[in-house]
Amino acid sequence: MTAVFIVGIVFAGLVLSLAVIGGTILMGIKLKTGGISKTDRHERAEEARMIQEIYKGLSQMDARIEALETILMDGKERDPDETAHKST
Repeated sequence: MTAVFIVGIVFAGLVLSLAVIGGTILMGIKLKTGGISKTDRHERAEEARMIQEIYKGLSQMDARIEALETILMDGKERDPDETAHKST
């Protein structure tokens, strides 16, 4: 019975060793031939485009917020008496 376990452990060790060695070789080949596939490059380009659109939208929103702040501040500076009467 003990011999069966030993043979099983040795066999499993050999299988795992071959899998690790094979995986290492495949990764080396993939890195050497260019790394990423065309579909991965397409997906990354699409993600980059989406991030650029989000950044552009946030920049536009920032400009709008600054404009609104300017309008509000100008309104307060122009009418100090009206703001005092509204608060009471």
